[in-house]
Amino acid sequence: MKKLVLALIFSALFATIAFAEQKGSEPIIRKALTSGRPTLVDFGAGFCIPCKRMKPILDTLRKEYNGRANVIFVDIKEERDMPDKYRIQIMPTQVFFDAKGKEVKRHLGFMDRDEILAEFKALGVR
Repeated sequence: MKKLVLALIFSALFATIAFAEQKGSEPIIRKALTSGRPTLVDFGAGFCIPCKRMKPILDTLRKEYNGRANVIFVDIKEERDMPDKYRIQIMPTQVFFDAKGKEVKRHLGFMDRDEILAEFKALGVR
């Protein structure tokens, strides 16, 4: 009985650790970059005015291009390791990845719908 209780405690502990490692945007980005689809990752923050202006654009594109391209927003104030990992210096920054997960374009500042659609087209998204 004592061994069973210890086994359950260790199982719960390791499950908690595994779950903690999956929090945040990194697993989502990793999955997107291995999906075989082009990906746009927008790095910003909730208080950033240009980021707020981009939110409805990104939300619409996420729905319109579901299954053809990945559109991800990362709040760099909530995920403080992301700016260093992705070399983000200003908000917003959009990073485009091709279907193989390779970074192909980086844009700094507000990016309107037409500019994003032009990048999607260049990446072969229809």
